[in-house]
Amino acid sequence: MSEQALRQQIQNLKKHNARLARLARDARSKLSAALDGTGLCLWQLDVPSGKLIIYNRRWGSMLGYQPKELNAQFDVWREHLHPNDKQMVLDAFYDHLHGKTPFYEALHRMQHKNGTISWVLDRGRVSEWDAHGHPLKVTGTHIDMTKEKQYEEQLALLANHDPLTGLANRHALIKHYNALKGQGPLCVAFIDLDDFKTVNDTFGHRSGDELLIQLSKRLGETCPPGSIVGRLGGDEFVLLLPFPLTSLLVHSTAHSCLRAALTPFELDNGQAQVGASIGIDEVQPQDDFVNALRRADQSMYQIKHTGKNGVAIGSTLLSLSRTGTDA
Repeated sequence: MSEQALRQQIQNLKKHNARLARLARDARSKLSAALDGTGLCLWQLDVPSGKLIIYNRRWGSMLGYQPKELNAQFDVWREHLHPNDKQMVLDAFYDHLHGKTPFYEALHRMQHKNGTISWVLDRGRVSEWDAHGHPLKVTGTHIDMTKEKQYEEQLALLANHDPLTGLANRHALIKHYNALKGQGPLCVAFIDLDDFKTVNDTFGHRSGDELLIQLSKRLGETCPPGSIVGRLGGDEFVLLLPFPLTSLLVHSTAHSCLRAALTPFELDNGQAQVGASIGIDEVQPQDDFVNALRRADQSMYQIKHTGKNGVAIGSTLLSLSRTGTDA
């Protein structure tokens, strides 16, 4: 082959190589554009060097970093794993690398640049081995699951908490009741507000809601540790008190909750005042939640029928005026 022919062939190869490079850049650009809107990051790890090739920009941006601000290295990825998840994730990764599992998969948390948490579903598989069968490259995906996890948390919150006050709802109260009943003595308190309709009629339902929110906070601050405060709906509240009926804590909590209801409420459009009728009874071995609540409700109605603003602890009736206590 003449020198001129050789030069021509080299020139043709260079042009062909440049064309292939343009096609590769174009393909990568299109892939990046397609993936960036999905929350999906495509990656490949070079095992010996620890270098990560990221095929789109989602890897750094899902953690709050600008392009090229975060080095694409295995050690950098490892440093951003949430401390409580790190060992689980690394175990899953190395189990696959050592051939113990057919692929690597982990749903875990990573530390965002601003200090918050990002959830990631991480999947990968060895895609290349050396002549001795050792893994050279691992190819996989990161999927940003933060919004999905937030949605799950919101659903869990709605499933177990009253949407207005944040207190335990009926579903959660039953779960807490079943757990507490097996641990020892347990009392159920039923609280029904007195004159709450007047607040709604005078100040409006929005102010009525604000009163319920304020009262919920007061009840939460009043009840001793281990107690559960819940709302059934409307102006009806339930307490689960893990103490026997004779306990001084039950009596003092009942009086404190009554005072919390009797203390005036400062609302946006004025000061409102309500009262409360409270019935408390101890859970018996045969009681489910409905039966225990029914007996507490019956105790509460003893107060309703004798002038309101008081507490019935079992068969003992106590009243509390706005200026003092009467036994």
